[in-house]
Amino acid sequence: MNENVRETHPLIYCITNDVVMNFTANGLLAVGAAPVMSKQPKEAADLAAAANGLLLNMGTLTDVQFEAMRNAGVSANLNNVPIVFDPVAVGATTFRSQSAVQLLEQIEMTVVRGNSGEVASLVGMEANVRGVDGSSAIDTSTIAKKAAKELNTIVCVTGETDAVSDGEQTITITSGHEWLTKVVGTGCLLGAIITAYVSTDQENTLEAVASALVDYGLCAEAAYTRSEQDGIGTFQQAFLDELSKRTSTTTLSKEHFVYV
Repeated sequence: MNENVRETHPLIYCITNDVVMNFTANGLLAVGAAPVMSKQPKEAADLAAAANGLLLNMGTLTDVQFEAMRNAGVSANLNNVPIVFDPVAVGATTFRSQSAVQLLEQIEMTVVRGNSGEVASLVGMEANVRGVDGSSAIDTSTIAKKAAKELNTIVCVTGETDAVSDGEQTITITSGHEWLTKVVGTGCLLGAIITAYVSTDQENTLEAVASALVDYGLCAEAAYTRSEQDGIGTFQQAFLDELSKRTSTTTLSKEHFVYV
């Protein structure tokens, strides 16, 4: 796990999915970050200004939460706090799609993270979004590169092969395990972990995001090895254990980390 996170204990303000708030907080603690959770619009600007990183996750989006996201995002921009935007289930409903567009218009996002269906939907590419599950027949690297250019930010697209792009450089990542898709909240937690990594390395955001993906995937692989015989409940616990035990900065080898 990124040693900068463990050494600096960045404060990560999360306006996130109610379903996964506890899991997200524990995951951030596991990697050495300090989580704060609030969806109160009246304090969102203050919390964002005091944080080292801001996560905006649309998982259980409401009008009140949208207002908090907007207040926090504007404040974060004013205070140079990096923002990771996770447009959960965008494309599934008009409300979500319109909300995502408004947030992207009003706030400068540091990173946009989503599955292939979600990110493809954001930029008008072919996509299939069913509830919180999204997919696209287009490969993740193509989606990430196009979305990064159109949204003018770094874009992370997760799938069987993950991809992160700034529109010019694109990195693919192959670490991970399919059991991550069997536990609610692993995608949402990934957004928080990316926020923690980016908060400690704003000069090289592209590789900070890729490093988070590699570490996350390797922890999932190790957790599966420990829990294969017991099932996904044990996997969830083992995954948090692996996040907390991983102490050395990942070596970005071509085995898991490739520029394309």
